[in-house]
Amino acid sequence: MHEFDAALTRLPEPLREQTRGWLGQYLDNNEFPALPAVLNSVVRVWACSEFIARSCLRDKGVLTDLADSGDLAAAYTQSGMRERLRLRLDGVVDADDLGARLRRFRRREMVRIGWRDIAGWAELNETLRDLSELAEVCIDEALRCLYQWQCDLWGTPRDAEGGAQHMAVIGMGKLGGCELNYSSDIDLIFAYPEIGETDGARSRSTDEFFTALGRKLINALDAHTAEGQVFRVDMRLRPYGDSGPLVMSFDAFENYYQNQGREWERYAMIKARIVGGDYDRGRELLARLRPFVFRRYLDYGALDSLRELKTMIMREVSRRGMENNIKLGRGGIREIEFIGQAFQLIRGGRDTRLQERQILPVLAHLREEGQLPDYAADELTEAYVFYGMREPAASRP
Repeated sequence: MHEFDAALTRLPEPLREQTRGWLGQYLDNNEFPALPAVLNSVVRVWACSEFIARSCLRDKGVLTDLADSGDLAAAYTQSGMRERLRLRLDGVVDADDLGARLRRFRRREMVRIGWRDIAGWAELNETLRDLSELAEVCIDEALRCLYQWQCDLWGTPRDAEGGAQHMAVIGMGKLGGCELNYSSDIDLIFAYPEIGETDGARSRSTDEFFTALGRKLINALDAHTAEGQVFRVDMRLRPYGDSGPLVMSFDAFENYYQNQGREWERYAMIKARIVGGDYDRGRELLARLRPFVFRRYLDYGALDSLRELKTMIMREVSRRGMENNIKLGRGGIREIEFIGQAFQLIRGGRDTRLQERQILPVLAHLREEGQLPDYAADELTEAYVFYGMREPAASRP
């Protein structure tokens, strides 16, 4: 323990003894990877994140694997997360096996992302991108396996021309904006191209097929098992909310938004992004919805709807005693997003650069165009980055 003593003395009690205890448990049966960067950062990382410390104690090989592979020390390439998950899913046999492998992979990558964040090896953008990419590849690769097993069971869902159909998974909120943080749920919506049937011995409707597939995907990600949970899944942003169908055809989906879509749904759809399944057809669906989200005229009427939505949120924040919450409280993350997204809804139909899912590029563009004073855009940007860096890596169990 002597090599860590100097770092431990800088910690306040009782954090010092707690971290010392974790280090002792680990060193009883393991040695830390002999990398200076790991040895120099472990006390800081474990002191700041109980999740990382306990994950390393639970799975004694995870830290060695991350260090020896070089994954802990470097940022991933664009396809790095997906490549690593596919290797770990090779030979997966059923839904239970899939769930266990996803949860082990998620734990490994959360340790890696959190370690790089706390140790100061990753900028905020890398952390948010990696968290979002982790969720996306888990969704898409799980769906790939589940779809094939569902086809083996019921046959392949076909369209009117006989082509195979796949479900499109729409990521909303922070997942859609590639701004996922450690404690985020993943907000999803499911849709499929068109009504049809499967080609199995006993055909099923595409609605029945994709509803069953959607439920299996939610269970693969959301269920609590001995290995933990991948991500909490929230489906309430879909058409009609909890009372609506779990999955809809593209035509029914578009018809809902064009005829019944409410202003708060325009606001929510700003961040919509395809995160699994049929990416090409899914992007076509989102393109069909763009006129609903971004009006061709300057839509100042959106301000009244945003005010009403803001009032509802603040009323709920007050009821739950969350006034100091960095996300929902006054001056928090949500208020910064409201400012940028108000401009998006009002002007996004004419200014396509405002049809952007991430808030920081929106603020930068508003600054360039003189829509926000320099000082206001700078303060909002600095506050958003500050809040993002305050999101604790220990907040996800």
